[in-house]
Amino acid sequence: MLIALVVLGCTCVTLAVVLAFLLRDQRHQSVLLTQQAAHVAELDQRAKELAKRLEAFQQINVRMGEQLRELGNQVAPLPERLNRIEQRDPASLSFSQAARLVGLGASAAELSQSCGLSRAEAELMARLHANKQQAG
Repeated sequence: MLIALVVLGCTCVTLAVVLAFLLRDQRHQSVLLTQQAAHVAELDQRAKELAKRLEAFQQINVRMGEQLRELGNQVAPLPERLNRIEQRDPASLSFSQAARLVGLGASAAELSQSCGLSRAEAELMARLHANKQQAG
C-alpha cells in the first residue's frame, strides 16, 4: 500500500511539473498569437493604404488617357488645315520659308514678322513643324 502511495505521489508531482510546463507554453503561445495578430492588422492597414494609392494612380492614368485622346483629336486636323492654307495663296504666304525658319529655331513672332503670317498662322507653323522635328 505504501508503494502505491509513493507511486501515486510521484505521478502527481510529475503531472504538476508537466502542467506547469504546459501553462508556461500556453502563455508563450498566447503572447506570440497577440504579436502575430498585431502584425497582421498592421499589414492589413498597409494593404488598404496601397490599394487607395493604386486606385488614385489608376484614376490619374484614366484622366491622362482622356486628355491625350482629346489633344490627339485637336491636333489631328492641323496638317490638313496647314496644307489647305499653303495651297490657298502660295504667292502671298511663304509657308515653306516659314517651315525652314522654324527648322532654324525661329519663334512665332519672328515668323509673323519675316513671312507676313498672322500670329495664329505663325504659331500653327511653329507647333506643327516643331512636332515634325521631334518625331523625326
